[in-house]
Amino acid sequence: MKKLFLILVLCGTTLVTFAQQDAMYSQYMFNTLAINPAYAGSRNVLSATGLYRSQWIGIDGAPRTATFTLDASLNHDKVGLGVQLFNDRLGITKTTGGAVSYAYRLKIGESALSFGLQGSVRQFIADFTRASLSSSNPYDPAFAYNVNKIFLNVGTGVYFNSDRFYAGISAQDLMKNKLVQNTSDSTLNNPTQTHLFFNTGVVLNAGADFKIRPSVLLKAVKGAPIEADLGSTFWIKDVVSIGAMYRTSADIIALLEVQATPQIRFGYSYDHSTTALRGFNSGSHEFMIRFEFGSNKGKVLSPRYF
Repeated sequence: MKKLFLILVLCGTTLVTFAQQDAMYSQYMFNTLAINPAYAGSRNVLSATGLYRSQWIGIDGAPRTATFTLDASLNHDKVGLGVQLFNDRLGITKTTGGAVSYAYRLKIGESALSFGLQGSVRQFIADFTRASLSSSNPYDPAFAYNVNKIFLNVGTGVYFNSDRFYAGISAQDLMKNKLVQNTSDSTLNNPTQTHLFFNTGVVLNAGADFKIRPSVLLKAVKGAPIEADLGSTFWIKDVVSIGAMYRTSADIIALLEVQATPQIRFGYSYDHSTTALRGFNSGSHEFMIRFEFGSNKGKVLSPRYF
C-alpha cells in the first residue's frame, strides 16, 4: 500500500513539479546560501555547514537530500564568496550539482546590506523505464524515456543582517530548462520555474540567560501555492535551543540546536506530516553540523544566531 501511494504521488507530480519545487529544508537558516546568494560571507568568518535530510520515513523512494556549503568574507568583509554541493534523490530521480555565489557587501554601521549573484550546474537523472507499471497496461508515454540532462542556471538576491536581525529576498532558477527531450508529449516538457523566497528573523532578549528567535520563510513558484515556514526557537545561555515551526498545509516541526563549542554547532529537526501522507510515514529527520574557522585570539568573534 505504501509503494502504491508513493507511485501515485510520483506519477502525478514528478514530471510536472520537479522544476517547481527545489529541495526542501526545515533548518533553512543554516542553508540560506541555497536560496539566497547574498548570504555569502554574512557571518564574517569561514563557515562550513553539512546537512542531511531523510523525508517521509517508511515510504520507499521518499526524498533523501544531502548538502554541503562553504562561505567566507574577503577584502575587509566587503565581498562574500560561497560554494554549495548537493545531492537530492526522489524515487527514480536524482539531482546532483553545485553552485558558486558572490556577494558585494555594504557596511551600514554594525550591519551589512549584500547584493548577490549565483551560478549553478546540476545533473538530473530519471530512470523512468525501470518503473513497474500495470501488467494490463505496460506502456505509458510518461515512462517511455530515461532522462540524463545537465542544466545551467542563475539566481540573485539581497540580504540585510546585523547580529540580531536579518531579512532577505531572492529569486532562484531564473533560466527555464526543459527536463525531457525526444518526446512529442507536451505534458512532459514543462520548463523549470523561477523560485521566489523571502526570509526574516530576529533575536529578542528574554532575560539574562534566555533569548527568543522567531523566523519566517515564504516560498513562491508558479504552479504551486505560496508556502510559509513560521517558527520560533528558545535559546538557553547561548548553548541549547529548542523550538517549533509550522509549514503551511504540510508539517509541524520540532527543532533542536546545541552550540557544543564556540566553533561547532549541531542541529536536528523532526517533521510530522499534517497531510494525507501522515498515514504512510513516521516523519522526516534532518541533521546539521556547522564549523566556523574564524577566530580572534582563539575566540569566535561574536555569538551568531543565523
